[in-house]
Amino acid sequence: MSDPHDRSDRFELIAACEPATLVGLANGVLEDDPALSVRQEPKPQLLMQRVEEPVERRPFNLGEVLVTPAEVELGDARGFAMIPGKSERAALSGAIVDAAVAAGHDLTPDVVEALAETEAETRERRRNEWAESKHTAVTFETMEGRE
Repeated sequence: MSDPHDRSDRFELIAACEPATLVGLANGVLEDDPALSVRQEPKPQLLMQRVEEPVERRPFNLGEVLVTPAEVELGDARGFAMIPGKSERAALSGAIVDAAVAAGHDLTPDVVEALAETEAETRERRRNEWAESKHTAVTFETMEGRE
């Protein structure tokens, strides 16, 4: 189970969160007009996806993926988000949400609850996808280690 108070876990939860949820949370944070500066404008870019091949455990570049990163400063706290795909509004909102939790904003309990719900929904979706596809799994034999 992820911990929304842990920044690494929070990054993953924000990336998996619905854009509308992030926008709603960010709007709530911005209601009292806090000092906000955008350190990195949300701009879609390509990022190399690196994976590890299973036999020799060597990393290789699988291909490029489209992401939208953003970074803000909310008071004394910095926030960052990287959203899959082209989604400037969600990335900026995610960065605001990250900064709000880092700063201990009054809405932190609401943010934590929303991120926990996102994790539960993601886990359930993955479980359902696995249940639908597990009968198609293929097992391969490898030759390493045989004499």
